[in-house]
Amino acid sequence: PGVPRARGCAGSREVVPTCERYAVRRLPFGRLADGDVAFFERLMPGRVVSGEEEVKPFNVDWLKSLRGCSQLVLKPQTTAEVSQILRYCHERNLAVNPQGGNTGLVGGSVPVFDEIILSTALMDRIISFDKVSGILVCQAGCVLERLNEYLEEQGFIMPLDLGAKGSCHIGGNVATNAGGLRLLRYGSLRGTVLGLEVVLADGSALDCLTSLRKDNTGYDLKQLFIGSEGTLGVITAVSILCPQKPKAVNVAFLGCQSFAKVLETFTTCRSMLGEILSAYEFMDEKCMELVERHLKLSSPVADSPFYVLIETSGSNSAHDEEKLNNFLEQAMASGLVTDGTVATDDKKIKASHLRERITEALTCEGYVYKYDISLPVAKLYDLVTDVRARLGQSAKNVVGYGHLGDGNLHLNVTAESYSHSLLEAIEPFVYEWTARCSGSISAEHGLGFKKRQFIQYSKPREAVLLMQQFKAMLDPKGILNPYKTLPSAP
Repeated sequence: PGVPRARGCAGSREVVPTCERYAVRRLPFGRLADGDVAFFERLMPGRVVSGEEEVKPFNVDWLKSLRGCSQLVLKPQTTAEVSQILRYCHERNLAVNPQGGNTGLVGGSVPVFDEIILSTALMDRIISFDKVSGILVCQAGCVLERLNEYLEEQGFIMPLDLGAKGSCHIGGNVATNAGGLRLLRYGSLRGTVLGLEVVLADGSALDCLTSLRKDNTGYDLKQLFIGSEGTLGVITAVSILCPQKPKAVNVAFLGCQSFAKVLETFTTCRSMLGEILSAYEFMDEKCMELVERHLKLSSPVADSPFYVLIETSGSNSAHDEEKLNNFLEQAMASGLVTDGTVATDDKKIKASHLRERITEALTCEGYVYKYDISLPVAKLYDLVTDVRARLGQSAKNVVGYGHLGDGNLHLNVTAESYSHSLLEAIEPFVYEWTARCSGSISAEHGLGFKKRQFIQYSKPREAVLLMQQFKAMLDPKGILNPYKTLPSAP
């Protein structure tokens, strides 16, 4: 569980250095010297990684599409050590790349040049949990799945769930404002994170690790760091509100003949299931075909142009099953759904979560161009159709799936290998199309390295300027995760 399963599918191909592929120019940061390594080894004996082969896995992103050239990985265990690292790097003008589980999809978690990698992997301590309030306080390096397992023993769960839960860190989740499968029910991290501890670029520690649900004293500083992707500070600890574990979970897997039917089914579903509806996911038939072919998993519903996964979470099993069965009867009778199956047993529910395995199946296809878009729900699949028509035979596959309840489309284009001409056919077409619909070019993955130059398609110039001013104030030397999130100067 500690390593995303998709790594094996991507093959062992050598990745071209990011700076070469994208013709990025290195900023005038300091160069790592023997004296620097010696300082870090005195500070953290046995937790400094410097061998070329040992550093290599930290330099390559999860998709194996980007590669940096870092020579050093630091593994602090405490906020005090992070503070000392950043204070030293600030004085020496050494660039730093914060890294959690390295499961990001937009190149935000790997260096572009020789930035020092600051890994939170050893900052994995649960500090406290209050069973009355449901508030968890933990270090940033705690793996999401481990936190959920710990909470389940206490009768609670984490408010977010991701396909990469076995590897991603809660600090990285917060730094990217990760969305995931439970957002429809529990909202975004901006609402469930109560407090943060953050180390700023100059090494000063900002302790906003409150466990209060209501604190209306001045500016809500933690919101600056949620979604900032490590460019404003390094998150070292998190206080997060966790919901009680539902006593009854049901999953329905359905087949629909058109996307219009998927939308109608969602409207009916939301009306009839109300407060117990926790997830509404969709995928097209091409997604299912890839999951079946590469992962040898079988669909519980056969031969549908679209598939829908509905999850309910409640406190009364009989009540929830009755509501779900009533909904299914109406959906089938009205022709919204052509086929379907329901799972109430834990093992069957896990088996039915095919939606979580799509990313893994896609990596087995070769190179993947990934787009994470927010759109008005009615237009969600139109983008897939238009991209498919635009690319024709130049792409192996163009598929769409996502969190329909949140208006979040995951558009994926696969090819045998990376092609610059194919990239130019996709970008900025996808972003222009999204902007015309008043959508967002990043619903939940962030901007990272790959999307930073396209921020203007979702944010006005004045907003970008204000973001740059925040960056200049909190990180005047620009050492924190450079080349990420904000566009480079002309």
